[in-house]
Amino acid sequence: MSRATLGLLGLLLVTGSSWAQPQSPGVILSEARVAEVADRVEALGTLRANESVTITATVTETISVIRFEDGQQVAAGDVLVEMTSREQHARLEEAQARLAEAEQQYQRVKSLEATGSASASLLDERRRDLRAARATLAAIESQLADRLIKAPFAGVVGLRNISLGALVEPGDVITTLDDDRSMKLDFPVPSLFLPSLKPGLAIEARSPALGNRRFEGEVSSVASRIDPVTRTVQVRARIDNPERTLRPGLLMQVELLRDPREAVMVPEAAILQRGAEHAVLVVEEGADGEMTAERRPVEVGLRRPGEVEILAGLKLGERVITHGADKARPGQPVQVMAIDDGSRPLAELLAQPASNSGDTLERIP
Repeated sequence: MSRATLGLLGLLLVTGSSWAQPQSPGVILSEARVAEVADRVEALGTLRANESVTITATVTETISVIRFEDGQQVAAGDVLVEMTSREQHARLEEAQARLAEAEQQYQRVKSLEATGSASASLLDERRRDLRAARATLAAIESQLADRLIKAPFAGVVGLRNISLGALVEPGDVITTLDDDRSMKLDFPVPSLFLPSLKPGLAIEARSPALGNRRFEGEVSSVASRIDPVTRTVQVRARIDNPERTLRPGLLMQVELLRDPREAVMVPEAAILQRGAEHAVLVVEEGADGEMTAERRPVEVGLRRPGEVEILAGLKLGERVITHGADKARPGQPVQVMAIDDGSRPLAELLAQPASNSGDTLERIP
């Protein structure tokens, strides 16, 4: 045997042990964590003001004063429009004078009746006159009130539809009034979800008209009837609107957060799927300190971007492989490169030196 052959054999004997033991694959782990989740039901809804009314005239009269501008915020009881009421004011003065005279006559006859100088029937007649005078005054005051259009509640008025001096009739639209401090959002939900629908459920709504900005609210009531054609039930939610960004009539995309709960979640990359079966590779530390992968069947539930709910098969805090699972084999050791908590990019985690020690796992963020 040549000297070169002997040298090659010696080199193989020295390094053979390292060639016979392939290097363990490097993996990145993530801990199963608990998170607040909910099943999402999507729908389309229409916004309504908390209170909304169309301001109309109740009598036929001309407009004498307009006290609001388009889009103005008004308080409850503010006068919006005044109508001509000269005749009613004149009749009011007359009714007040008649009432004062009727009260004097009643008091005079009452004192006479007490001394026996006047009959009881005369006192009854004066009492009747007093009541009639009061009723006449109340009727005239009511007519005057009909000529003052007031805001029934605080809110924002819409566009003005009348002009100064215009003759309006009962039913003519003067403007609209909306209480937009909070909004009602009505949307249909399939009756399949009826058992889980109840006041207090959270909702998220957005609209392309508002740049898909997210608005949060909660269900306030559920309709008592199911539509026999669509088999849906109408749900009403309330959304606070302190900035008055939302407008009545706006179409909103709604997500109803049904069945809120705490769930065990893992990154979506940890799920291994074979047909209808799902599994994860759990990394555990052996008695000798070696980290070994174990295949664990799991039952998955809700999925959301980047995460999957685990219904069964995995406990809170257990570590699963999220990167490198294609090289890891059940029952074989692995080298842990990092623990992924979602705070750092994958490239930075991959740049860390690998470790096979359980103690190192606690030090890796």
